[in-house]
Amino acid sequence: MRGTGQTTAPQALQYRVAEFIQKHHLLLPDERLVVAVSGGPDSVCLFHVLLQLQKRLALKLYVAHLNHKLRGAESDADATYVAELARKFSVPAIMETEDVTAYHKKSKGGSLEESARELRYAFFARVAKSIGASKVAVGHTKDDNVETILLHFLRGTGTAGLRGLAPLSILRPKEDKQPVTIVRPLLEVSRNETAAYCEEHKLHPRSDSSNISLKFQRNRIRLELLPLLRNYNPNIDSALLRLAAIATDDTSFLEAQADALWNGLAQEKNGTIYLETSRLAPVPPALQRQIFRKAVERLKGNIRDIEADHVEAMVSFLKKPAGKRLNLPQGLSLFSEYGRLVLTSSPLPPCPLPPLEGTFPLNIPGETTLSWWHITAAIFDSPRGEKDDFAADLDFDKCGAELIVRSRCPGDRFQPLGMAESKKLQDFMVDCKIPRTWRDRVPLVCSPTEIIWVVGWRISDSAKVTIDTRRVLHLKFRRL
Repeated sequence: MRGTGQTTAPQALQYRVAEFIQKHHLLLPDERLVVAVSGGPDSVCLFHVLLQLQKRLALKLYVAHLNHKLRGAESDADATYVAELARKFSVPAIMETEDVTAYHKKSKGGSLEESARELRYAFFARVAKSIGASKVAVGHTKDDNVETILLHFLRGTGTAGLRGLAPLSILRPKEDKQPVTIVRPLLEVSRNETAAYCEEHKLHPRSDSSNISLKFQRNRIRLELLPLLRNYNPNIDSALLRLAAIATDDTSFLEAQADALWNGLAQEKNGTIYLETSRLAPVPPALQRQIFRKAVERLKGNIRDIEADHVEAMVSFLKKPAGKRLNLPQGLSLFSEYGRLVLTSSPLPPCPLPPLEGTFPLNIPGETTLSWWHITAAIFDSPRGEKDDFAADLDFDKCGAELIVRSRCPGDRFQPLGMAESKKLQDFMVDCKIPRTWRDRVPLVCSPTEIIWVVGWRISDSAKVTIDTRRVLHLKFRRL
C-alpha cells in the first residue's frame, strides 16, 4: 500500500475537495491563490483539482515552484515539468532557484529538511506578497498528516503537537512580518488517490528519488516505522488521525482559556513579555503550558522548535528564585525576577535604566546632563509632592549642595526612609526586589558622607523633609 485510504474515482475527488474547502472556510470568492507545485503527484493533483474548481470557486491561480538544487539534473527537470504544466493550462508560474545545501551550511543547527522548508516557505511568502495573495495552497495529504503526528511524537511533543497538520495555518516568515495563510485542501485525500487522479488525467507527475532515501527521518517513518506499526494495528493510520482530532479539540479549548486569562497576567512591551508569577502560579498546569506557548508565539510568530521539554522547563521557572535564566530555541531567554518572569529575545532581561559609569557632580540649583540622564535641581520653601519615582523632595540644609550621582560600590550602606539604622545597599536592593541585572544601573545621589537617595526607590531617612525643614531641595531625573 502506498498510503492510507482507498482509491476513489477522480471526479468524486474534486467534489470531496470542494466540500472540504467549504467546510473549513479555506478560500473566498475572487481570491488570488498561490499553488505550491513541486511536480510530484500530490501537488500536481492539487493544482489540477483547483483548476477544475477555479470557476466554481471564482479563484485566480498562480503556480509557485522552488528548485532546491538538491538532486542536480533531476531537480532541474522537475522545474521544467512544472513550468510546462503551468503553460499548458495558461496559469502564471513563478519559478526560483535556491541553493539549499549552501544555506544549510551557513545556518546554525537543524536538518537539511528544515533548511529546505525555511527557504521554501519564505519563497511562498514572497510570491504571495508580490501578486497580492494572502493564501498559499500546499499538497499535504492524509498520509502527510499521519507522518507528521508520528514525527512530532518522536520528537517529544506535547498535546498541541499531536494535532498534526491543520486545514489552515498561519505562516510568519523570519524576514517578512506579513503573515501568509497556508491552506491544505487535500488533507482528507490519500496518496493513493492523488496518484490515481494524476493517472486518470494523464498528468504524468514527477517522481522524487529523495522520497526513498532513509537519511531523512520522515522517510524512515513512512518506509520503516509505519509498516511495522501496521503489523500491530492495521488501522494505525485511522487511530493516529482520531488522536489528532481529539488533541485538536482539547488544545482549542485550552487556547481559548489561555486567551481569556492573558490580559490579566501578561504584559507586552518592546518585544518582551512579562508574566506575573503570583497570578500565573495558581493556574492549572495545563493552562500554564498553553500560556507559555502563547507567549513564545506572540514574540516569534510561531512555536517552531519549542518542544514539550522546553515548555515544562518554563513551567518549572515559576518556582525558581530571582536571577535565574533559561535558554530556549529561536534565541529566546526566560528570566526569573521578583514577582514575574521575563521572556525576551535579548541575552539580558530588559532594564529601564541606562548604563551609569563614573561619578558626576550635580549643579545645585541648576541642571546637569549625563550621557543618559537630565537632572534638574531646584530649591523651594515647601515640598513639591510630585508623584514620580524619579523625583524627590529632600531637606536641603541636611543634604548640602555638594551632591554627586554614581552607581553602587562594594560596601555601600543606606538608611532607608522609616528605618532607624542603616543596612547594606545590597540587602536593600534585594528587599525591594530590584532585579540583579538592574542594580549596577540604579543612580545613587550621595552627599560627602552618605547615600541620600536610591533613585527610583527611596530616599534616606536622614534627608527627609520634616516640619522643621526650611528649604526643600527638589531633584528630578529624566531619561534622555
